[in-house]
Amino acid sequence: MMSEKVTSNDVARLAGVSQSAVSRVFTPGASASKKTVAKVRAAAEQLGYRPNALARGLITGRTRMIGLVVAYLDNQFYPEAVERLSRALQARGYHILVFMAGNDTANVAQVVQELLDYQVEGIVTASVAMSYDLTARCDAAGIPVVMFNRGQDDPRLSEVTSDNYGGGRQVAEYLVAGGHSRIAHVAGWQGASTGRDRARGFIAGLAAHGMKPAAVVDGMYNRDTAVAVARDLFSAPGRPDAVFVGNDHMAFAVMDVLRHELGLSVPGDVSVVGYDDVPIASWLAYDLTTVRQPVNRMVEATVDALAAFIEGDDDEPHKIRIPGPLIQRSSARKPEGWTP
Repeated sequence: MMSEKVTSNDVARLAGVSQSAVSRVFTPGASASKKTVAKVRAAAEQLGYRPNALARGLITGRTRMIGLVVAYLDNQFYPEAVERLSRALQARGYHILVFMAGNDTANVAQVVQELLDYQVEGIVTASVAMSYDLTARCDAAGIPVVMFNRGQDDPRLSEVTSDNYGGGRQVAEYLVAGGHSRIAHVAGWQGASTGRDRARGFIAGLAAHGMKPAAVVDGMYNRDTAVAVARDLFSAPGRPDAVFVGNDHMAFAVMDVLRHELGLSVPGDVSVVGYDDVPIASWLAYDLTTVRQPVNRMVEATVDALAAFIEGDDDEPHKIRIPGPLIQRSSARKPEGWTP
């Protein structure tokens, strides 16, 4: 037989306090004396009471829940970023609902509708596109959306990214300074602002030296696609002597093809530069030269922007670009005396 559910009134009677005192003890940010807290928590533990956060949110209008929508976790950048985002939001007293959505419009719309049904107070999207109609739906509901590591031409949306254009340009400068003359680019997905901006910066950086890329091919941020592109690019006559790969996830695949399938030396025959600086980039097996995404600062800016919306401190959308350094390792020829 199921036992009757323990209520806050039961806890109040046992603790010898009012029901409102019990409510304050279990409400983040509410005030209660240490003596009251101790009595209430002891009574709750004895009775096995657990507060219903969803029900309290319906009453107060504050669920303190944030929806975190992620496109994919294959790229090692995202598990790290999601963990840091979750910890930072939890440190502010928010609860996190994580949903996988991909970039299919219908799938994203369904996930966002579920989050609205949960009455989240804000949404963070990590490399997920928002349609105009979907943004309008969130806007009408008063739910702020902050895009993490993805930009979009919509003045209603806040976004936080690294300086992708500047990063791509920095790679071009580095490879030119290293004496390379046939420099290719395995680009990130051109349907995403990150891929487009890194490619634009890279091409502009070469143009500043009177050069054009040997090839620019969309690697789709996909490992298998990057493998196929690398085989085509480096099996042909007049192969590139350097390649900028749109993220580390693809760069590892390119390096594997160069070394283990084509028998080329990295960086003796081909210099390779990535983007992200995920933990494996520093492993000796790859020791990848790459542009570091400033994840800590990106997370901090994302959480600050979302909290400002929710708390009513700032309701203006912001487009935030944070520069990151190029990390020199052994996968690319090091220019003598090079400084960014």
